[in-house]
Amino acid sequence: MAGAEEYMEKALDVARRAAETQVGAIRVAAGLVVEAMLAGRVFWVFGTGHSHLIAEEVYGRAGGLADVRAVLEPGLMLHEGLQKSSLLERLPGLADVLLEINEIAAGDVVLIASNSGRNAVPVEFALGVRKRGALVIALTSMAHSTSTTSRAPGGQRLFETADVVIDNGGIPGDALIEIPGSPERTGATSTMVGAMLAQALTVEIVTKLTAAGQTPNILRSQNV
Repeated sequence: MAGAEEYMEKALDVARRAAETQVGAIRVAAGLVVEAMLAGRVFWVFGTGHSHLIAEEVYGRAGGLADVRAVLEPGLMLHEGLQKSSLLERLPGLADVLLEINEIAAGDVVLIASNSGRNAVPVEFALGVRKRGALVIALTSMAHSTSTTSRAPGGQRLFETADVVIDNGGIPGDALIEIPGSPERTGATSTMVGAMLAQALTVEIVTKLTAAGQTPNILRSQNV
């Protein structure tokens, strides 16, 4: 087994382990979101670098919740350049600007995705969210995060700032496959598994909302 076949088999193993181990965290996280929504508060999503894709997976998605607000800062995404995004997500103080222009308030819940959980922006964003009285759900790789140091000035990693942690099960460095002749591993899993976990969270939120007698506001595909 090699190449694409090896990657798909090993990536599915990561996904299976995440599915088996993270249901409890997802249910707790969904409970926080539902409680916030029933109280008239807001569910937010945020991520930097490739992790912004997890925020987009929850926001504006067919079959997803319409009542979600996303913090999608162009400089922290990839379409303005990989180097720019990488440098900005390490920049102390930038999270304060994002929090100033996005009105996250007490009682809200914020899902923050960061595979490494070590860069200044997601960590400081989480700390600012907590300071405002909102709750944090972290979607991260615990194996990666616990094997490295923080780049945030306070020394925290994302999982250390969160009310609930959902672990994507990825390995340090994200890429799974070693290929003879290649100096680095290839085949990342954080986006694939992160999207699955984010969708599972959405489904659990909808399940709990309906159980509470609410009619969820679900987006229907415009292509149907």
